[in-house]
Amino acid sequence: MTEDNTPAVGIDLGTTYSAVAYIDDTGRPITLVNAEGDLVTPSVVLFEGDLAVVGKEALKAIATEAEHVAQCAKRELGDRTFHKPLLGRKYPPEALQAFVLNKLRQDAARQIGDFKKVVITVPAYFDEVRRKATQDAGYMAGFEVLDIINEPTAAAIAHGFLKGFLNKQGESNAPRKLLVYDLGGGTFDVTVMEIRGNEFLALATDGDVQLGGQDFDMRLVDYVAQEFMRTYQLDPREDPNTAGRLWRECEDAKRTLSARAKVSISCDYKSQATRVEVTREKFEELTQDLLNRTQFTTKQTLQAAGLTWNDLDYVLLVGGSTRMPMVAKMLRQLSGKEPDASVAVDEAVAHGAALHAGIILARNRGEAPSVVVRNVNSHSLGVVATDARTQRKRNAILIPRNTALPVTARRVFRTQNAGQQSILVRIVEGESATPADCTPIGRCVVRDLPRDLPAQTPIEVRFSYQENGRLTVHVSVAGTQHELKHELARDNTLTQEQLDAWRLYILGQQAEQPEVTDDYKPMEEGGSGSITM
Repeated sequence: MTEDNTPAVGIDLGTTYSAVAYIDDTGRPITLVNAEGDLVTPSVVLFEGDLAVVGKEALKAIATEAEHVAQCAKRELGDRTFHKPLLGRKYPPEALQAFVLNKLRQDAARQIGDFKKVVITVPAYFDEVRRKATQDAGYMAGFEVLDIINEPTAAAIAHGFLKGFLNKQGESNAPRKLLVYDLGGGTFDVTVMEIRGNEFLALATDGDVQLGGQDFDMRLVDYVAQEFMRTYQLDPREDPNTAGRLWRECEDAKRTLSARAKVSISCDYKSQATRVEVTREKFEELTQDLLNRTQFTTKQTLQAAGLTWNDLDYVLLVGGSTRMPMVAKMLRQLSGKEPDASVAVDEAVAHGAALHAGIILARNRGEAPSVVVRNVNSHSLGVVATDARTQRKRNAILIPRNTALPVTARRVFRTQNAGQQSILVRIVEGESATPADCTPIGRCVVRDLPRDLPAQTPIEVRFSYQENGRLTVHVSVAGTQHELKHELARDNTLTQEQLDAWRLYILGQQAEQPEVTDDYKPMEEGGSGSITM
């Protein structure tokens, strides 16, 4: 607890499992158990009438009521709606995340009392839209989100604290470089960091928001299903409940294969049944390409940091999927070092988030921060502009990936037409020069410009990018009083009115569920608002 009795709470909002930690009276991070007595809560929601059931019971229902269950909503953050209706209703993915957060809040409050202020973690490779959606989920669950922190960074903070790297002033007793390999249930991150004094410096980061333990599970599901089809000419994956039972069998089998050399997986469908034996060797063969993807990303990130394996002091394992023996074996062969799994892989991220929350609360009380976290951006940020020479749309990058944060960057563009009445600034994330290959982030529009504004009038676009990966855009037009400063208008982001309605509904203060529609305006294209580079 902090001196004003506001608990420092961190939440690891995972794709498949989530955890909550707080800082106790001795200054140590402690994982809070949920109402079921477990350290982690399945990030799964079951809808029964007007009731949302979250956690273990929802996970069990995948085998019997799969069509009413939402899982892995984190992978769909940034989309307008979850990929399937639930009891005939559509849900924004961030609302499904908010149901999970609300369960975590209620369970934790039973132990430490009511609290509002939290730090929530996100994959380092999350783009700006997904970060905003995570922050919105926290708001809908009744939280005041102090900060969004990258999961590998949080794990590194927990590692430094628990391994005794930090003295009483929160400073490292010697500079250390480490690579954080974070393979969770639904996402993969790798970050190279340096701990220097009281600073945690991210040097480079990369990842994949569509790669995690669930993808390894599905390889087993497909293998067993194919064996079943070979015998009975029936595909058990056709029925959602059968597919749900098979997935749970395969997830359990994957865990067994981390301890044993072989496992037997049962499958029954339409009064037919079989058991398929899978060896650890076979499992590793089925998933080798997935592991290779993480290996490639890991090598690329180390190279982007300008380091070699010999420069690293530690290779830190984070995320439940790193328990698979092939992960440590691969990293051992790559690095020549023994991967460090001494910090509980399921708890490290929540612990680091709680420590970070304590730092923020201390700073808010006017105390000097014991730890300073400096991240890098995981995606390049740019503006879509017309190339004056080719007349093609191009991505004009203002902030390249792996730039230290916070950062402010500016670039001057020009109006395309004489008498242009508006300026449209479209922001994208990505490395490609072609905007279609990048992720649209949002747009800013400057309107009601002077009618006599000449063509080629300079327009300054300035990005202010914060440590938590949130972006503010400034646009100013030379020779006019027109200046715009705001966070982005995003096509798939809920309005404040919608957020308030979902917050009341999720917290049980409003009986009627907010309406979700798909009728939104697509991002404006071209026209009088175009700018040139």
